[in-house]
Amino acid sequence: MAQDELFTVNPDLGPPPEPAEPREAKGGGSLEEGGGKNTVPAGSPLAVRMRPRSLDEVVGQQHLLREGAPLRRLVEGAAPASVLLYGPPGTGKTTLANLVSAATGRRFVAMSALSAGVKEVRGVIEEARRRRNYNAENTVLFIDEVHRFSKTQQDALLGAVEDRTVLLVAATTENPSFSVVSPLLSRSLVLQLRPLADADIVALIERAMADERGLGGELTLTEDARAHLVRLASGDARRALTALEAAADAASATEAKTIDLAIVESTVDKAAVRYDRDGDQHYDVISAFIKSIRGSDVDAALHYLARMIEAGEDPRFLARRLVVHASEDIGMADPTALQSAVAAAHAVQFIGMPEGRLALAQATVHLATAPKSNAVITGIDAALSDVRSGRIGTVPPHLRDGHYAGAEKLGNAKGYRYPHNVPEGVLAQQYPPDELVGRDYYEPTQRGAERTLYERVPKLRRTIRGER
Repeated sequence: MAQDELFTVNPDLGPPPEPAEPREAKGGGSLEEGGGKNTVPAGSPLAVRMRPRSLDEVVGQQHLLREGAPLRRLVEGAAPASVLLYGPPGTGKTTLANLVSAATGRRFVAMSALSAGVKEVRGVIEEARRRRNYNAENTVLFIDEVHRFSKTQQDALLGAVEDRTVLLVAATTENPSFSVVSPLLSRSLVLQLRPLADADIVALIERAMADERGLGGELTLTEDARAHLVRLASGDARRALTALEAAADAASATEAKTIDLAIVESTVDKAAVRYDRDGDQHYDVISAFIKSIRGSDVDAALHYLARMIEAGEDPRFLARRLVVHASEDIGMADPTALQSAVAAAHAVQFIGMPEGRLALAQATVHLATAPKSNAVITGIDAALSDVRSGRIGTVPPHLRDGHYAGAEKLGNAKGYRYPHNVPEGVLAQQYPPDELVGRDYYEPTQRGAERTLYERVPKLRRTIRGER
């Protein structure tokens, strides 16, 4: 039976009369069933046609596929165990699940957590149990986007995983420690897949250009076009092959024999951007972005932000840099800048791209136009310098914890003065160790909201130190 992306199954139907023969059923839910064989129709997308047929064709993930590694042993059919494959899209999660099925000679069933429910899960498990009991046929159950399953849906898998009614291969793009229930985690081997390196993407593109399953050598690809496809991929094999297929179709439509940069740009609607995520351009552009924010040039900051977004930079990386510089370059001059940056980071995580660009842009505008102060980073670094140089001292006795038995005999908390007992809420009292009395770390500027602190902090110090 040919494998499409998803077949549908009616969970109300019983097991097939001949369980050993896979079949396509009709109805709701989401199921792909096969025997672990690569029988792919010629009209399938290029990314599907080029799916690796053996471990030798897999690119990337060498940290998991080296000799003796758990995933290699699993794919080669040794020591079967349920696994959770955690990694970004297009890194080979579905491919590895297929290879596990083929290597172990097991029936392969794929479900999408986007549309399958508890009823569908239990139906697949029951059918797997009947096939095992009556036909000695084992099942590999692949669940894509498993983090979208509810706790109840994930719990429904536990018994079947524990008694190996199914060999579960679950894929998720989110950290399973937070998105998968603990009992399922403890019964599975968690393996993290990494984005493909540029060299891996190049190898995939070259294979697709030459292989009979792909373009069969009918077209050539210029260096600029190949480099742009690699940039567009951002470590995602499926994205690279999808873009290549679109460019090949456009070239064939005009009877062109070469795919050049113009064809790639016209089909994927993205201009080539000079930006290498792993090279000098990465560091140069992010440096220019941060320095433009620090220099209050909002237009330059937006330009560099746009360059990084268009080149496929990880939006979470951009959000993290904004959060850092909200405190480093603005701090108390505008305390809401940090709130804006953190909100942008949460928004990017929640909604993803391309919509996440709006939150990143809003935070960039806020930070670039905000009053600037480096008093926060200067203050904490000065304090850290003292600590690292040994200027620590002991906590004054009146500040020590006095709640535990025996604390009073040690003199802890004796003489502590409660600030709320005076109208001003501030009173004279020693807080730092003796060695650091009179040492100032935080020096507010007169910019933005910090102007108020510029006047207030010296008054607080005089009162606390009894200098008035």
